[in-house]
Amino acid sequence: MSTAQFIPKTVTNSIEKANYTWKTPSNIALVKYWGKSNPQIPKNASISFTLNNCHTITTINFSKKAASGNIQFEIFFEGKQKEEFKPKIADFFERIQEYCPYLLDYSMVITSENSFPHSSGIASSASGMSAIAMCLMSFEQALSSEEMTSDFINKKASFLARLGSGSASRSIEGPLVVWGKHPEIEGSSDLFGVPFPYQIHSVFENYQDTILLVDKGEKQVSSTVGHNLMHQHPYAEQRFLQANENLSKLSAILQNGDVKSFVALVESEALTLHAMMLTSNPYFILMKPNTLEIINKIWNFRAENNSAICFTLDAGANVHVLYPEEEKEKISQFIDNELSKYCQKNHYICDNTGFGAKSTDL
Repeated sequence: MSTAQFIPKTVTNSIEKANYTWKTPSNIALVKYWGKSNPQIPKNASISFTLNNCHTITTINFSKKAASGNIQFEIFFEGKQKEEFKPKIADFFERIQEYCPYLLDYSMVITSENSFPHSSGIASSASGMSAIAMCLMSFEQALSSEEMTSDFINKKASFLARLGSGSASRSIEGPLVVWGKHPEIEGSSDLFGVPFPYQIHSVFENYQDTILLVDKGEKQVSSTVGHNLMHQHPYAEQRFLQANENLSKLSAILQNGDVKSFVALVESEALTLHAMMLTSNPYFILMKPNTLEIINKIWNFRAENNSAICFTLDAGANVHVLYPEEEKEKISQFIDNELSKYCQKNHYICDNTGFGAKSTDL
């Protein structure tokens, strides 16, 4: 692994003030990663659907400072200054300083908003950190005397985003992104996410994801704490092997269109993720009673209707209901009539696969 390619060689243009705005999506992992080593290196490869409607919009205003020094920034989230967000972002800036040395010369005002509830298991750190990374890359391109390819910009943005939140590396592109070195995925790397490099079957195009908001509150256990518990986990090594094997299987499934195998593998991955939480020390449970009610309803509906509906879970209580576009009408009715009552205030988000980060600058 070489990180030298991401250290700027020429930053020659002088800019007093600039601002950039990016909209970047969340993502939902199909094969999960749970466990990492420093600096943000995954213990196994993962693959995710990039979402479309669940996104973060972030603007960064850069202002030249009188003298170079410490990195200075303010953060506003949904109209309010958020001091509690600063430590994590400060750590992020410290990690990327070598790769973005120009940040020492500027003060930043970061303003951000989500299209979904923050910290409720919809990977807000993924969309948030990837949006910051894309703003930084727009600024770096403006400062540089050399033209950067879109491939390099996406690769470095994913590399930077990963240093803020591992899953953020998978939010730059879409609709399927692999993060983590895997022998059967060409171009894959522990340093950044790459688009799934093979042709996918038509059944998986514009795949639907309805997110059932069982619990909109803060998680009792952060993902960072959960990842760290894998270091001493008795089943960790076997889990890492299983995940990489499942990615091999899923790669074939995505290409051949075997929806039944997709359902079985994706649900198994979700339950395995939570099994690792249940068996860590200390152990914890992020699912809620309504999470289990929804899962059983989905299983019954699938059996009775010969449907390809399935679920997956992130590190939280909310349920991602996945299904092919051709079943959208029937399953949407089922969600509205049967599943929405298990959500807080009947709230759910209709989403589908998307294509990654978009600049909103005019």
